[in-house]
Amino acid sequence: MKTPKLFHPLVWIILGGTIFTRIASFMAMPFLAIYLHNEIEASPLQIGLTIGIAPLISTVGGFFGGYLTDRFGRKSVILLTIVVWSIVFFGFATAHTVWFFVALNALNGLCRSFFEPSTQALMIDFTPVDKRKRLFSLRYTAINIAAVIGPVIGVYISQLSSPSIPFMLTGIMYIIYAVFLFLVLNRYEMQQPKASTPTKILQTFTILLTNRVLLSFIFGAILINIGYSQFDSTLPQIIELKIEEGAKLYSVLISLNAAVVLLLQLPISILSERFSSSATLLIGILFFAFGLLLFGSSNNYPLYMIAMITFTIGEIFAFPTMSIMIDEIAPDTQKGVYLGAAQFKNLGGFIGPIIGGWLLTHYIDAMFAVIAVLVLCSSIFYRSKLKPQQGSV
Repeated sequence: MKTPKLFHPLVWIILGGTIFTRIASFMAMPFLAIYLHNEIEASPLQIGLTIGIAPLISTVGGFFGGYLTDRFGRKSVILLTIVVWSIVFFGFATAHTVWFFVALNALNGLCRSFFEPSTQALMIDFTPVDKRKRLFSLRYTAINIAAVIGPVIGVYISQLSSPSIPFMLTGIMYIIYAVFLFLVLNRYEMQQPKASTPTKILQTFTILLTNRVLLSFIFGAILINIGYSQFDSTLPQIIELKIEEGAKLYSVLISLNAAVVLLLQLPISILSERFSSSATLLIGILFFAFGLLLFGSSNNYPLYMIAMITFTIGEIFAFPTMSIMIDEIAPDTQKGVYLGAAQFKNLGGFIGPIIGGWLLTHYIDAMFAVIAVLVLCSSIFYRSKLKPQQGSV
């Protein structure tokens, strides 16, 4: 008797591509704040604006990207986006002003907001419902495999040559992936569910705005993302102020973050199956908040590493669960729209670096405590299990 395959070959290809492109991205993007500080001499608020503009743009772009991938197909959106994305990274390598970086990172956020819902929806199309939790878990693992490898390569390359070289290499790797996807996607017939009567974009947006379940998810996720955004924005700046050769410690923390995910994700995933999605997310919120408080009191390698482990456990509980929640809420014919609408949570990624940059400038000692309180407030929106609402789009 033939054993059924766990996933469709195209799903494995997308998961492998996730590792490849995320390695490229992790070589460059985690160090953007440090690059702006050292090479462009940007202020904390300018850095916060530059880092935060990407999630702001993706907040709106995710909805449009999700709608377009449901309406016109996954393949077209994916291929066009990955080509534009490669051009963005070449721009990062040649930019010399803060405002050019702001514009480029805005386009970076737009590309991610189109690409993520499209690739996730494509994998969902080829995956049975009973295997989707494992799919999201494997996708999260793929991202963190890349997060272990990418920062180390990025630091090594930038030390051997110019700090702009990792951005250039990232652009090259994205072009390679674009060509590969063009060849692969043409080999498979798309299995995208289609609505009998396509909904117009304004009508879709109006219905989503009245979906209490989806809105509750998004508001809570915004507050969580305010906390998580400090990892990329204010944390590297704090480390640079407190620790000699802070970039090295920050690269260690990024790799530690990914290594802890790879080590603990399976046991935590098994444990979380005993609880509802909302309960699992609440546990993650508590770990997130405690990790932020520990970051605020750290001043050496061991303390920062303990804080990072705590923060990462919160990430393991929270982020895969958030993807699962959206899949549970979304109708089969509109996975892209809901995955895209969920990108409104990235508003927290825009607000977070700006709030963090302002606190870093004026109230540095209280910064992480204030952010931790905001993260805890997200629990208000997840007190009961979210269920699909009748009359969803």
